[in-house]
Amino acid sequence: MEDATSSNPQSLGFTDKLKSWLSWSWTYICAVWFAMVLTMIYVLRSPLKLQDTLTSASVFLNTLTPKFYVALTGTSSLISGLILIFEWWYFRKYGTSFIEQVSVSHLRPLLGGVESSSTTGLFSSVNGEAEPRPSVSECKVWRNPLNLFRGAEYSRYTWVTGKEPLTYYDMNLSAQDHQTFFTGDTQQIKAEDTVMQKAWRERNPQARIRAAYQAIEMNHECAAAYVLLAEEEATTITEAERLFKQALRSGKREQRVQDPVTSLRPLTLNINLLVYIKRRLAMCARKLGRIKEAVKMMRDLMKEFPLLGMLNIHENLLEALLELQAYADVQAVLAKYDGKICAILWRAVGIKTMIVAFSPEAASRRGLSTAEMNAVEAIHRAVEFNPHVPKYLLEMKSLILPPEHILKRGDSEAVAYAFFHLQHWKRAEGALNLLHCTWEGTFRIIPYPLEKGHLFYPYPGCTETADRELLPTFHEVSVYPKKELPFFILFTAGLCSFTAMLAMLTHQFPELMGVFVKAVSPALLFH
Repeated sequence: MEDATSSNPQSLGFTDKLKSWLSWSWTYICAVWFAMVLTMIYVLRSPLKLQDTLTSASVFLNTLTPKFYVALTGTSSLISGLILIFEWWYFRKYGTSFIEQVSVSHLRPLLGGVESSSTTGLFSSVNGEAEPRPSVSECKVWRNPLNLFRGAEYSRYTWVTGKEPLTYYDMNLSAQDHQTFFTGDTQQIKAEDTVMQKAWRERNPQARIRAAYQAIEMNHECAAAYVLLAEEEATTITEAERLFKQALRSGKREQRVQDPVTSLRPLTLNINLLVYIKRRLAMCARKLGRIKEAVKMMRDLMKEFPLLGMLNIHENLLEALLELQAYADVQAVLAKYDGKICAILWRAVGIKTMIVAFSPEAASRRGLSTAEMNAVEAIHRAVEFNPHVPKYLLEMKSLILPPEHILKRGDSEAVAYAFFHLQHWKRAEGALNLLHCTWEGTFRIIPYPLEKGHLFYPYPGCTETADRELLPTFHEVSVYPKKELPFFILFTAGLCSFTAMLAMLTHQFPELMGVFVKAVSPALLFH
């Protein structure tokens, strides 16, 4: 559960003020201490003979030649440059500064600031229980349950813009899904099934369409071939719906004539194909404006096949219910599913914010209401799980067509969610205002996202590579958390540049730099 500071923005403001006050107090104490030291040096300059010492040092500096200053600044620049190169290499490899890591790991324990390491291999779940950290295998791609139609939507985008919205990696994953889901491994398959297996693997869309027609010539009741034509050849949703209905009729006829005992292909594969067709027909109805019909079709499908969850039919049902603004029904469906899914989390946020007419001015006067507090908590929870979503919803980053596969907690999942839900957020008064005012506060709550988590396990570092494979090249992939340059790298870079500039100026203008050093050195030595 969230702590008090995460659930109460007012307490967050008080904490920030307290930290700021302590910082300024510490700065003031250091300044006073430094002034006292200077005063003591000035008072004790005669007993300690500081005047004579400083005079000797000044004479020594005045007798140095410009070549010495060139060598000194050049050596300093070389050393700081080597440190900079090593720091940059270490940062690129391990994501942190070497000097900072040594300071935290070795110097802090000596100073008494020991950090607890009891949770090295564990993370706290939402229920507060310790669980093992996930491995890289968590970065597994999943079929997008709301994927668009290639012919009627993706291809039309290519015709207009000349850009390919789908990557070959994404389409290859879809081909594998279709082969295993529609045909599968059997001891003996029909000739048209062999053709369709090759059709899904074809890289050229026209070759896939020709193979589908070839399968239909072999068997006029080949439902998988009509599915491919509906997905890729149909240029409108209406045409796609007509082909899906034809596929449904062919699949039902083929299912009736098959004997579940002696058939060459298991009956369950036909059921998988029929469920897929019905789901796509419901999606066609929703896209054509027949929302209530789509809701009924999806509800009937979920009741008829409650255990067939691989298609995530509830995702399509939720989309239709949101279109009807049936928020109570949406909440009832959300309550049945796991809360560690981006779409589920962000839909819960959307519901809680859509039923709140949030106004920043009113909230500043009266404070946050209970409903608004619940919405803020949900926003913190959802942002930590997938931090890429807010920029798309707030239109701080341009949207693209969602891919056919998504990566949990990745940019591809954020694109898929925002593409279908932005209209619902805009429709609700004050929802985007509440998101805009609160989403950035999540990053202040998480101690260091690369290593720790607050409500969920740490954000996986493998999302960037997978998202670059799923998303087209013209899209700038969101990376979180971005590796900001540590202070020591910036400091070393500035030191290296400054000393290199001094070495160059001293070499080019030795006399002028000599005059400058003679003028500055007495002031530095309090002469």
